[in-house]
Amino acid sequence: MTKQEYCTIERYMLDQMKDSAHDRHHVYRVLHAALDIASHIDEKDRDVLVAACLLHDIGREEQFANQARCHAQIGSERAYSFLLAQGWTEQKACHVKACISTHRYRRNHTPQSIEAKILSDADNLDVSGAIGIARTLIYNGQVMEPLYIMDDNGIIVDGGGAEISSFFQEYNYKLKHIYHSFFTERAKEIALERQKTAVDFYNGLYAEITKNHENGAKRYMPWLSE
Repeated sequence: MTKQEYCTIERYMLDQMKDSAHDRHHVYRVLHAALDIASHIDEKDRDVLVAACLLHDIGREEQFANQARCHAQIGSERAYSFLLAQGWTEQKACHVKACISTHRYRRNHTPQSIEAKILSDADNLDVSGAIGIARTLIYNGQVMEPLYIMDDNGIIVDGGGAEISSFFQEYNYKLKHIYHSFFTERAKEIALERQKTAVDFYNGLYAEITKNHENGAKRYMPWLSE
């Protein structure tokens, strides 16, 4: 890939990224992680990988507007059309399309090629550790989801059963399981280095909120009963 080709794809990506949790910095982090992972793998198509990383989230705006739509599917189709228009071969454009269509964590659509697996791993790494916590909190705010929900007994709801989602539910649904979902050894190594930070933050936040509630309840509940 020439510098001009890279810049053309990059400009197209920059025009699409309007979600602060999935902004250009997220794209660059995914690209850099992918290149790190790829450096430990002999056989890969670097051009396909770079293009797939740059374009993997270009369907985010449509999904944000309508959660029933899948950004991976939308983005893969748009990337395919864009690359064909730039003179990419059908085979290469289809390869990028397949990488993007299978990168999404929630979809039961397993990446097949090594480039698709690297993209999936690099994207999942950005949901691990401190950066994963920060991005989840940003996204929760964007969609107006609360930090936490408490039941009638003052217990934080960290599983299913609530009408709306919260950070604690998202952590237990996705974030804590991400460390077991990697395909490449290098990604697994990076993720394990980050895991303790995420676990410590979750446990610390849970403890602070719970303690605050318990201390306050001891003081206002007796007063309310007078």
